[in-house]
Amino acid sequence: MSFEKIAVRLDAYRDRMIDLQCRLAAIPAIAPSSGGEGEARKAEFLVEYLKGIGITDIQVVQAPDPDASSGYRPNILARVPGRRSDRTTWIMSHMDVVPEGDPALWKGDPFKPWVEDGKIFGRGVEDNQQDMVASITALQAILDEGLRPAYDVGLALVADEETGSDKGIGYVLEHGGAFKPRDLIIVPDAGNEDGSMIEVAEKSILWLKVRTEGKSTHGSTPEKGVNAFRAASALVVRLRELHQRFPQSDPLFDPPISTFEPTKKERNVPNINTVPGDDVFYMDCRILPSIPLADVDAAVAGLAAEVASEYGVAIGVSDVQRAPAAPPTSPDAPVAKALAAAVKAVYGIEARPMGIGGGTVAALFRRAGIPAACWSRLDETLHGPNEYSLIDNLVGDAKVFAHIMLQE
Repeated sequence: MSFEKIAVRLDAYRDRMIDLQCRLAAIPAIAPSSGGEGEARKAEFLVEYLKGIGITDIQVVQAPDPDASSGYRPNILARVPGRRSDRTTWIMSHMDVVPEGDPALWKGDPFKPWVEDGKIFGRGVEDNQQDMVASITALQAILDEGLRPAYDVGLALVADEETGSDKGIGYVLEHGGAFKPRDLIIVPDAGNEDGSMIEVAEKSILWLKVRTEGKSTHGSTPEKGVNAFRAASALVVRLRELHQRFPQSDPLFDPPISTFEPTKKERNVPNINTVPGDDVFYMDCRILPSIPLADVDAAVAGLAAEVASEYGVAIGVSDVQRAPAAPPTSPDAPVAKALAAAVKAVYGIEARPMGIGGGTVAALFRRAGIPAACWSRLDETLHGPNEYSLIDNLVGDAKVFAHIMLQE
């Protein structure tokens, strides 16, 4: 009966959630490294808002950042006591957003959000304000109903998620004991359209820079040079063999295999009639946790050596990003079961634990020995022009969080 009352109240708070979304999206919170001032103004607004709905236990953890206009990056930890305090249900969302990109691709001003066809448009409304607002309002509804959560509830509203988390949840984990292994950690920063995915595992990420060095010459006398572009192209094709060398499959993931994709290519020569003596391309590899990254390194180095010998070039391979997979959260962990039960109660669907190829900040919790799960119901418009949040998802996700907060 308690959840049914809260669900009705959350339906009545629909306009309130829309208003909070629009107010948050009107405060740009872009990382200094992306040309912004940081999250301080948004944090100040959120602290006052949380106080206004009756949350008094609020801590702001300031990660020093001389490039931010405030000199720091704020991380808000807000807590509400439950009937029991032997664990805390944490919902972690992030305040920062990515830049808007080309304004000409937007139907309106991305920092003056608008409502249209059951959607809220604006930068950050889906990533990550949809579930920030949903978690805040879920807790507000419980307090307004005069109820107490089953266990302590914590809202972690953090900085720097979009540019590495060193001054966000990474800093909080390093400089405090807010989170315990028994806690339920929910990170609503990954999901799918119907909410059926509970993300409990991630692949290793390996981004490689491949530089090929030959000898430049005039295009009319290629025999006097060594075409680095040609050799690099041969290596790109040869690297397809990685799929055969690492054929392992894991049905927890979608796709269930490791992927090895050539992606970015740097400019080599500015004119058509020059044979390039230098060429650079990049690889994005998403590797199943069961495969050691050292084995992939060795395979790539071997293929590069073969091409270098065959074409008479020098090939160097270096890391751009190396993130070995964190220990997975068990599909039977309490946080996964609580999410599955809540999604079933609210949306009427069977959500199942899955692994993904992308990286999330849940990995930081897992590396710290704290099980965490990612879940959200998303149309996946994040980072694009005309980003939007479905209002039905906003309200529905609030009900999911409230269900978890109330369950013993």
